[in-house]
Amino acid sequence: MFRLISLGIVLFGTWLLMSGHYDSILISLGLASTVLVVYLAHRMDLTDHEGHPVHLGWKAFFYWLWLSWETIKANIAVAKLILSPSMPISPNMIKVKSLARSELGRVIFANSITLTPGTVSVELEEDGTIEVHAITYGMGEDVLEGTMNQKVGSMMDSPEQVELEKESAV
Repeated sequence: MFRLISLGIVLFGTWLLMSGHYDSILISLGLASTVLVVYLAHRMDLTDHEGHPVHLGWKAFFYWLWLSWETIKANIAVAKLILSPSMPISPNMIKVKSLARSELGRVIFANSITLTPGTVSVELEEDGTIEVHAITYGMGEDVLEGTMNQKVGSMMDSPEQVELEKESAV
C-alpha cells in the first residue's frame, strides 16, 4: 500500500509541476487521472520493488546528485577529446563485475555507465559482469577504479534491500 500511495504522490506532484495550472477543476482532473493510473499500475502488477524503488529513499537522491556531477565532468572530458586537433581516442572494451547483488542494482550500475559520456554498457551478463566500451583507456580505467560501482553497491545493499531480495526469492 505504501508503494501505491508514494507512486500517486510522485505522479500527481510531477503532473502538478509540469502542468502549471492550479484551477480547482484541472487539479481535480489531474488527481482523478493519477488515481486511475495508480489503479491500472496496481492491476498490472507494476508497483513492485523494482518498478517503483521507494526503498532506496535518500540514498538514491544523493547518488543521482553525485552521478549528475560525474556526467558533467565526463562531458567536459569528451568535449576536450573531440575539440583536440589530434583527437587522442583509444577505444577499448573492458569487463567489470558489479558489486550490487540485486538485479535492480546491476541495471542501475550499467545504466549509470551508459549515462556517463565516453562509456557505454554493451552487455550485462547473468553473473553481474558488464561489458563496457570506453572511448579512451583512461575512461575505462575510471570504470575499473570502482567508485561508481561502490556507490551503487552501497546504495542497493541496505538492510531493506537484502530483506526484499529474500522475499522475492521465496
